[in-house]
Amino acid sequence: MARPHVTQTRGRSVSTIHTPYTPESYTDLRVAIRELCSNFPNAYWRALDKTRQYPEAFVQHLTASGYLAALIPKEYGGLGLSLTEASVILEEIQRSGGHSAACHAQMYTMGALLRHGSAAQKERYLPELAAGRLRLQAFSVTEPEAGSDTTSIRTFARRDATGYVVTGHKNWTSRVEQSDLLMLLARTTPRDDVPKATDGLSLFLIDLRDVRAQQPDALEVIPVRTMFNYATYQIKYHQMRIPTDSLIGQEGRGFRYVLDGWNAERILLAAECIGDGDWFIERAVAYANTVERFGAPLGKNQGVQFPIARAYAQVRAADAMRYQAAALFDQGQSCGAEANMAKLLASEASWAAANICLDTHGGNGFVDEYDVERKFRETRMYQIAPVNNNLVLAYVANHVLGLPKSY
Repeated sequence: MARPHVTQTRGRSVSTIHTPYTPESYTDLRVAIRELCSNFPNAYWRALDKTRQYPEAFVQHLTASGYLAALIPKEYGGLGLSLTEASVILEEIQRSGGHSAACHAQMYTMGALLRHGSAAQKERYLPELAAGRLRLQAFSVTEPEAGSDTTSIRTFARRDATGYVVTGHKNWTSRVEQSDLLMLLARTTPRDDVPKATDGLSLFLIDLRDVRAQQPDALEVIPVRTMFNYATYQIKYHQMRIPTDSLIGQEGRGFRYVLDGWNAERILLAAECIGDGDWFIERAVAYANTVERFGAPLGKNQGVQFPIARAYAQVRAADAMRYQAAALFDQGQSCGAEANMAKLLASEASWAAANICLDTHGGNGFVDEYDVERKFRETRMYQIAPVNNNLVLAYVANHVLGLPKSY
């Protein structure tokens, strides 16, 4: 792989790296994921969407194949793949018409555990996760009063003689009912008592099996119905007791630990957007080539083909940024700007492709059997989550371009 070239900007150095990756890189991996996904066609996802059911059969199949343990090192029973390869897995799931929300969290939460977890935590949990006997799909961070302002969260973990007592309220804690383990970010020191807002936050890995068995009233889980099939919940922690060894790394440094997970999350979700974008474009092209209007294929009209071509170009440009960010992450280099920009560009590209696909299908795009409206609803989320695109722009303006901090 080529050595990175560094371009100096007003704010900081932005790494650029020339990679040999193309949209068809990792052919064997792509073929394997496409074959796996062929068992779960659009009709499978359409049926689940109608009733908002969790794709249990798909997750079990992905687990049995080993791909849900893609980022777990081989010594713990995982595949030991790179983040780039993990992103290809999620991309292909989306490109097949599926929805990776049921599995992506277990991949990106690995960053905090692998880089900052204790040896005992890794030995205890990683082999079980790799074998599929445990699931880690819940990441409890966002709160109603804080939103994207993570340093303003109020959930508090009070230290006592035997461990911690957690009290607070979270929203957007997805897949908690389908998880055995939960990653929780909470304050352990009040915000007013620390020099920086990012200090005093701690990260915990919680065994939900113990909580459910021993403290059934300490964890209140409230389902939230959304515009797409996304198993998400509000959580209320009612003086939930957790042992001291639930702490990841050092107390008060949790915000720094989740940054690793956030960079991975942004890159992986960018790949999901790329998969969505390709799905929309492939559907639009197929429809435009096969449907005739006014005695000719619909796609013969420049008013139809030019927007599709433009959306394709947007997806490919975003894809290049995804690969750059993933390569930097895999090399252990700073990639915050690249990860954020990959998510920004990919989410906008997938949304552009979604709109073009809907326009191409006309009224049929609103009919569920064509699946366009389902994927249209799903891909819209990426401009909002896991970080609002406006916050990405604010980050780039401040940290890369050297403009005044706006928030």
